[in-house]
Amino acid sequence: MPLLSIPSPSTAWQYFDLTAWLQRVAGFTLPLDFRIHAYAICILIGIVICVLLTNNRLNARGAERWIIIDIAIWAVPAGIIGGRLFHVFTHVSDYFGPGIDPFSIFYIWEGGLAIFGALILGSVGAWIGCRMTGLRFSAFIDAAAPGVLLAQAAGRLGNYFNHELFGMPTNLPWGLQIEASNPAYPKGLPEGVLFHPTFLYEIIWNVVGAVLILLIDRRFRLQWGRVMALYLVWYGIGRSVLESIRVDTSETFAGVRTNVWMSFAAILLGVLVFAIQSRRHVGKEPSPYLPGREPRSKSDVDSDDTYSEHDTTTGVADPEPVAAVADRH
Repeated sequence: MPLLSIPSPSTAWQYFDLTAWLQRVAGFTLPLDFRIHAYAICILIGIVICVLLTNNRLNARGAERWIIIDIAIWAVPAGIIGGRLFHVFTHVSDYFGPGIDPFSIFYIWEGGLAIFGALILGSVGAWIGCRMTGLRFSAFIDAAAPGVLLAQAAGRLGNYFNHELFGMPTNLPWGLQIEASNPAYPKGLPEGVLFHPTFLYEIIWNVVGAVLILLIDRRFRLQWGRVMALYLVWYGIGRSVLESIRVDTSETFAGVRTNVWMSFAAILLGVLVFAIQSRRHVGKEPSPYLPGREPRSKSDVDSDDTYSEHDTTTGVADPEPVAAVADRH
């Protein structure tokens, strides 16, 4: 086995058993078995990174500080639900069949969030949030695109801790060690075979993509959804390749994995969005807000609080000051 191979993480790293820890340290036990999974922590870290970067980019475009929170409360839950539904849809045999717990579709902590489902329903949630806040949807998705890639990179680290979604066998020195007892271990292979660490490949691809998109956006100041278009093309290319070398079971259409078809669709959509928006919008967005939905400036608020020259109780104009009348005589 090559010295540079990536060891499979110990199962002890998959989760932190809070119930057992409290029993051992504090002497009492929680009524329920409570575990903090590494996969969930990676997802949460990704969400925080995305929110912070998106907030910074929205502020730079003229949006209010932390308006991202008003959008995230819609987009994040919708994205998680969409990601889980799409994963179950593309891995039906893992969740339905003889001897399989039907409630396992809700066990998100065991892994299984599909980015394409998260993008679809997450975008719907973000659109609702943008409508409620008055923010342009195109401005939001452009600001969010690099952060989404970084969030995906953090999430892929969770696949490593869960011992899942690895690639085909390889002789490369950085091959991933997977225990033969893993349910996803290909049948018929001897113990000790190394596999492509697809999680690592995608982490690198996503981080490089986020940096490139940030540099391109800084140089050309892309708007009207064209930054998100770059994201779709970049991620679609990388995912179509990496998905093709994974060994986990997945639904196929015409002999091609569903996620590969979705990657092709993402590339096509990205190209169309970039071309159409470049043709329709040659200028810059006038504002990150929809017309008439801009936040009121401080001067506008102050002007509303200024007292008029009329008596607010009688509606009659205030009498001239006595000194002013005396000066005219």
